[in-house]
Amino acid sequence: MASKPPSLRFLFAHPAHFFALGCGSGLTSRAPGTFGTLFAWASYLLFRPYFEETQLLWLLGIAYLAGIWFIDVTGKALGDPDHGCIVWDEIVPFWLVLLLTPSGFLWQALAFGLFRLFDISKPQPARYFDEHVKNGFGVMADDLVAAGYTLLVLALAKIALS
Repeated sequence: MASKPPSLRFLFAHPAHFFALGCGSGLTSRAPGTFGTLFAWASYLLFRPYFEETQLLWLLGIAYLAGIWFIDVTGKALGDPDHGCIVWDEIVPFWLVLLLTPSGFLWQALAFGLFRLFDISKPQPARYFDEHVKNGFGVMADDLVAAGYTLLVLALAKIALS
């Protein structure tokens, strides 16, 4: 059963909450992870033109490390280290997926579907992090694994289509 999303007041009570909740995209009562991933896709399309790949990799690394703290602070405040409304863990890994995905809407849509599939199904070692590492690191790590599986399938698809 999904937990009730926190209030807008909670969202703006601390900068860590704002980012952990995906700038508000995680506040939906249904499928917050999907909405967080959609937010990642939309925001990526907005900021991508302003960065070279190397700059973006550095930015994603910083966003990932900061996310560990954002999620830790927010999870403690909510009393649940992996509350459903916490979606920064979907956002940053999906940004990485988009950076490494072949260009074009169909490739990005396939990446979205695969990422959601792997995030929800949690193949190992993602399931290990989800079940045993109950902190910001574990929450971020399981989605990074989902991103890795997504990129692997996309690479195989690209090879198969070549």
